[in-house]
Amino acid sequence: MVVRILFRLLGMVAFGALGWQLGLLIAGSSQQVLPDVLALTLLFAGIGFIIGPWLTILPYRHLAQLLRSVPAEDLVSATIGLIIGLILSALLSFPLSLLPGPLRSALTLLTTGALCYAGVAVMLVRRRELGRLLSSIRIRLVEPEADRAADARHEYPRILLDTSAIIDGRIADISRTGFIMGTIVVPRFILNELQRIADSPDPLRRNRGRRGLDMLNRLQKESTTPVEILDYDVDGPQQVDDRLITLAKEKRWPVITNDLNLNRVAQLQGVTVLNINELANAVKTVVLPGESLRVRLIQEGKEQGQGVGYLDDGTMIVVENGRRYIGSSVEVTVTKVLQTAAGRMIFAAPNRD
Repeated sequence: MVVRILFRLLGMVAFGALGWQLGLLIAGSSQQVLPDVLALTLLFAGIGFIIGPWLTILPYRHLAQLLRSVPAEDLVSATIGLIIGLILSALLSFPLSLLPGPLRSALTLLTTGALCYAGVAVMLVRRRELGRLLSSIRIRLVEPEADRAADARHEYPRILLDTSAIIDGRIADISRTGFIMGTIVVPRFILNELQRIADSPDPLRRNRGRRGLDMLNRLQKESTTPVEILDYDVDGPQQVDDRLITLAKEKRWPVITNDLNLNRVAQLQGVTVLNINELANAVKTVVLPGESLRVRLIQEGKEQGQGVGYLDDGTMIVVENGRRYIGSSVEVTVTKVLQTAAGRMIFAAPNRD
């Protein structure tokens, strides 16, 4: 309240002075100079007292609210663009000063306004590129060469992590082995999706989301590879998979996933995909026909007389005439190896037959 009254008084004084000068100008050599000037001064003073806060406090509050809502990167970009526009207008001031008086003033004002507006507009449109440029300059200037050489993870790329790979959980075991070189990056929108899944009313979906959050927590604690959750985002696409692919293309980072559809779409757009399922199939035990194995049979096969067991890596082995050995371990000889869409399948026969 005190501030509002103070600005009303300041407005009254400023407008009163304006009314006094205007009254002197209008009255000229009239005989009733003083009454006319006083009347106009009082009128303007009253107007200033009324509208003083509207010209001071309210614009200030509106500007402060606008500045709080504008992202910091937009403010920096707009400021840089304004400075560039002013520098260019200063460079053009000399040739414009050679023009005749009225044309010189008009063109100088018009050129300054146009260049400042163009500088601000261009920098706002290209603010993301400016941010990356400033970030790369900061890294080169601030980080000593010795520190960058000592930190080995700067030599390897960053790898984006998909929601399905987090929920699957095998990425935690893989990262603990040290086979992933570089830094695992979890964008903020991936973490937000995990939270939405964990808050789902569907029990199965909710359990999957909670498992994903637990796996991510385990990944951060146990992984030998650095794990970062960063506020990377992209403009345009709303679907999480589309945003992840767009970010991977923009940054040229590979994506870890076990989602078959995401795998296909990403490869079609030139994104490198590290599929956990393909990795699991690639590291399974290699056996050849004629080799002997010892396997425990746990269930019947689809065909009559078959017994089914599994190797340590999860590979299914079907033993012909092995039904009678269910529940026990038996020596078998590999007869055939098939590679199916679901993985590798081994057929064998008992050595006792």
